[in-house]
Amino acid sequence: MSTVLDVETLRHRIATLMPGVRADLEALTRISSVSLGAFDQQQVERSAEATAALFAAEGFEVEIVREGGRPAVIARKAGPAGAPTVLLYAHHDVQPPGPEELWDSPAFEPTEREGRLYGRGAADDKAGIMAHLAAVRAHGDQLPVSLVVFVEGEEEIGSESLPATLAAHGDKLAADAIVLADSTNWAIGEPALTTTLRGLIRAVVSVSTLSHGVHSGMFGGPVPDAVTALIRLLATLHTDDGEVAVVGLDRDHAAALPYDEARLRAESGLLEGVELIGRGPLLDRLWTKPSITTIGIDAPDVATASNTLVASASAKVSMRLAPSQDPDTAYALLREHLLAHAPWGAQVEVRLDDKGEGFAARAQGRMYDAARAAFADAWGRAPVDIGVGGSIPFVAAFADRFPDAALLVTGVEDPDTRAHGANESLHLGEFEKVCLAEAALLSRVAAVRAADGPRGPRDE
Repeated sequence: MSTVLDVETLRHRIATLMPGVRADLEALTRISSVSLGAFDQQQVERSAEATAALFAAEGFEVEIVREGGRPAVIARKAGPAGAPTVLLYAHHDVQPPGPEELWDSPAFEPTEREGRLYGRGAADDKAGIMAHLAAVRAHGDQLPVSLVVFVEGEEEIGSESLPATLAAHGDKLAADAIVLADSTNWAIGEPALTTTLRGLIRAVVSVSTLSHGVHSGMFGGPVPDAVTALIRLLATLHTDDGEVAVVGLDRDHAAALPYDEARLRAESGLLEGVELIGRGPLLDRLWTKPSITTIGIDAPDVATASNTLVASASAKVSMRLAPSQDPDTAYALLREHLLAHAPWGAQVEVRLDDKGEGFAARAQGRMYDAARAAFADAWGRAPVDIGVGGSIPFVAAFADRFPDAALLVTGVEDPDTRAHGANESLHLGEFEKVCLAEAALLSRVAAVRAADGPRGPRDE
C-alpha cells in the first residue's frame, strides 16, 4: 500500500497546481459544447476529446463511448493492490448561452471579475471535471485509491442514453464510493453534501380552439382564441397563493437549516414588491415540495403578431417533484388535471417530454464520515446536509445500478453561480477548497478500506 498523503501536503500541492488547473478549465470553457440538438454537435465532440486528453495526460486508460447519444469519457487508473475504487462523475456538456446581450462578457470567453470566473460551463460542470483532475494531480504517483472517471456528454438534455451506457459499460464503473460533482455548497465558506434532490417532469400541453386562424375583429367576442385558452389552463395549475393545485402529489419535508426570506430574495434576484408563492417552510418549498413552472410558449411573437384569433398554442411545463415521488404517477396526475380543466371546451393534448427520479440518501456510514472529514479539512468546518430543488436524474440511475456504493453528491457551485443563466460564474477561492476537499477525500477513503482490511464492508 502506498503512503497516503496528509492534508497539509495536499493543501500545498493544490495551491501550487491551481494556475494550471485554471488554465485547463478556461480552455474547456472556450469549447461551446451545448448538447441541445439545435447547436453544433461537433463542439460536444471537441469537448469530449479535450476531456479525454486531459485524463490521458495523467496516465489514465481512456475511451470515448457513445450508446446512441452524445460522447462520454471513461477513464481508469489503478491504485495500490487492495485499495478501494472511487468513481468520479462530471459532465462536459453545457446549457445554451441564451441572449448574448444578457452577458457582461462573452459566454464562451472565460473572464475574471472580482474573484469569480465567468463563462458558460465555467462552473456547471467543467469545474467538476477540473476538480477531479486537480485531486488526481495532487496525489501524483501516490494515488491512494483506484479511480474510474465518467464524464457524461448529455446531462443538460436529460441523460437519455445513460441507461444504455450503464448497461454496456457498468462493469467498468463499479466502485466503493461515487463522487458526483454537479451540485452546490450552502454558501461561500460553508460546504455542503447534497442528500436530497427533487425529481422532474417536463410536459408539453397544446390547446386548440379553431381549425384555422380567423380575423379577430370579425369573430372575436364569441369565439375563443387558443392563446387565451392556454393562459387560463396554465393558471389552474396554482391556487391563488401560488400553491401547486395538482391533487395527489407527494410533499416531503426538508432539513431545518436557517434560511429566511431576505436571503432567498437576494439569491434569486426577486424584484422588489414581488411576493413569494406557495405555503410552508421556505426550504420545503425549494427542496422537497412540488413546483410547476411554465418554461416556454409557442405562440405568435409580439413583433410579428397579426390581428388574428390563434387556432393553436402550446406551452412547455416543468414540474419538480418531491424526492419520494414516482415520476410516472406525477405525470399521470398532471395530465389528468390539464385535461379536466380545459377552458371553454378547448381541445387539450398533453405529451411527456422528459422525466427523472428524485433522490434521498441515507447519508450515514464510514464513506460519508470520510467525506465530511475531507470537507472539514478544506474549509475548516463540517459540511451541512442540504437538499437541492433541481433535478439530477443520473444520481438515481447510479443509485439503482450501484446499490452498494456510497453516493457522495458534491459540487463547485454557490448561491451566486447562476448556473443555466446569463453570467454563470465560479468563485475561484471556493473552487480551490473544492479541489482540496476531493484530494483529501481520496486519502480518507483509502484509510476507510485500510481500517476494514482488504475484504471489509464498503459502508456501515
